[in-house]
Amino acid sequence: MKIIEAEGINKFFGTGQNRVHVLKDMSFAIEEGDFVAIIGQSGSGKSTLMNILGCLDTQSSGVCRIGGVDIGTLDSDELAELRGKRIGFIFQRYNLLSTLSATENVALPAVYSGVDKKARLDRAKSLLADLGLPDKLENKPNELSGGQQQRVSIARALMNGGSIILADEPTGALDSKSGENVMDILTELNRRGHTIIVVTHDHHIAGFASRVIEIKDGSIISDTRSRELVPAPERELPRSPRASFLFRKDQFVEAFKMSVQAILAHKMRSVLTMLGIIIGIASVVSVVALGRGSQEKIIANISSMGTNTINVYPGQGFGDRKSDKVKTLTVADSDVLGKQSYIDSATPNTTAAGTLVYRNITVNAQLSGVGEQYFDVKGLKPAEGRFFNRDDVRANHSYVVIDDNTRKKLFPNGGDPVGQVLLFNRQPLEIIAVAEKQDSVFGPTDTLNLWAPYTTVMNKITGQRHISSVIVKVKDNVMPLMAEKNLTALLTARHGKTDFFTVNTDSIKKTIESTTGTMALLISGIALISLVVGGIGVMNIMLVSVTERTSEIGLKKAIGAKKRSILTQFLTEAVVLTSLGGIIGVIAGNILAQVIHKVSGTPVAISIPAILISVLFSMVIGIVFGLLPSVQAANLDPIDALRHE
Repeated sequence: MKIIEAEGINKFFGTGQNRVHVLKDMSFAIEEGDFVAIIGQSGSGKSTLMNILGCLDTQSSGVCRIGGVDIGTLDSDELAELRGKRIGFIFQRYNLLSTLSATENVALPAVYSGVDKKARLDRAKSLLADLGLPDKLENKPNELSGGQQQRVSIARALMNGGSIILADEPTGALDSKSGENVMDILTELNRRGHTIIVVTHDHHIAGFASRVIEIKDGSIISDTRSRELVPAPERELPRSPRASFLFRKDQFVEAFKMSVQAILAHKMRSVLTMLGIIIGIASVVSVVALGRGSQEKIIANISSMGTNTINVYPGQGFGDRKSDKVKTLTVADSDVLGKQSYIDSATPNTTAAGTLVYRNITVNAQLSGVGEQYFDVKGLKPAEGRFFNRDDVRANHSYVVIDDNTRKKLFPNGGDPVGQVLLFNRQPLEIIAVAEKQDSVFGPTDTLNLWAPYTTVMNKITGQRHISSVIVKVKDNVMPLMAEKNLTALLTARHGKTDFFTVNTDSIKKTIESTTGTMALLISGIALISLVVGGIGVMNIMLVSVTERTSEIGLKKAIGAKKRSILTQFLTEAVVLTSLGGIIGVIAGNILAQVIHKVSGTPVAISIPAILISVLFSMVIGIVFGLLPSVQAANLDPIDALRHE
């Protein structure tokens, strides 16, 4: 049965005056199980012919059939599939991948033909054992002699069955003893039914073949047979490929593994390549962590002013010199506001500064007259005792609540302050509670704050009928801005003019959120530029990597790798590189944020979404900037790639 048929094969190189006619109208056929030596001097065209027979190159004219299939009608992926299923290559320089063990090198063709991992590794080990290398399974190529490397190459050629084995000067790089050993192996394989085609210039090597085709200047000058063709025995057939999903999964796993090996093989270059990605991601993560922490701290401080609250003050705004002369804000205004449907509560507030005396201690303090709702609005809680209630306010009880600073000042030796009486501007007030310590919006303060019922302050201490402010708490289901608009209209109608101003804590919160968000976005934009620069660096290095590994790409295509497989491998390598850079950047960014926190006290809040987005974005960078080098690698011509030095 004819396994290879060549009819009128011609091959030209170059164009115009530089055009060279390398193969000239060659016609012959090779039977299944034949052992053919193609012999000729250097430049005779024998290697070009072998490349055409091996589906690595195409003829300029004529027809070449492998197993009855006209290879001229096949595209690059179909040729790769044909090579992977039927043809095994043995190269003069072995073409083993330095990062893979002997077993992995042998098993490589089965990766691209879809054989599962266990089956291909078991077969690879069996082939190596048959070729006398049972103790070299895990050795890398640089740990093997030339003869051993060539035997690994032969095992690789047999991995997918190797019905046709093409050997290009298989003994050219070996000593005479190793060369004889290799030819003995090929002879034995021929006895088992493999079709062997050896390309050589050595007549001694050609003597092992049963048929010799001699070429000179691109033409066949002789075709002689020294032994009759023996019918080929049945051979082990390659395994059928698995389901598409399992095949693709295995391809990805192997691509990932090879990517990691390639990165580890060039550690310093990989680190330098990732540097731009690391800097960009670290910047984003640290900025977001610091910005988010600062924002949460500021928002928490603003919330301490009262959640969903609107403060009403006399005058035209902060800094108004005439505000102390405006005395139109009254308790009645607070009562009217408290009755509105969109208001949860309204509490008047009047303040007085004065002298605080307790036993032999005299200090300056700030007394605020407030309603019973004040503590709930401000989020204050009693550390000891109880806050005054509505009945206490109505009864003008001389009760006072002190803060933690006042307690430390008046009771430096400890003791229970609840029930003790102090004097404020000579007016006795009984301590009924100590408020829990609460951070100020602007940080720690030494001010001594006290709170008493506003009726007590107005009737017993200041004697004033007007108040300093009204604190309004808006209902949860009401928009603060709408409530602010309505209460402004109401008070303007009551006063006949707008002699007051409002401070909406919700507006302040939104302004700060917007400001910090804008700053984070700005700095993240700068970091994004760093990521893009890093991505360009990745693309440049990947292009260099494609150039450096051109021979490797040619080998993989020769043993059955399709365009998609090569594209997947290099794209995976780019994604692994950038993802690793992203992960390192996330770790570095968190460490940087913690260091800044320790040094400056700036709060930090780690954002899980920001981390996930950063890593995802680094993967996208790998895909975008790794695509061009990957496509370039996938489109390399296998024969040109194999010839690359």
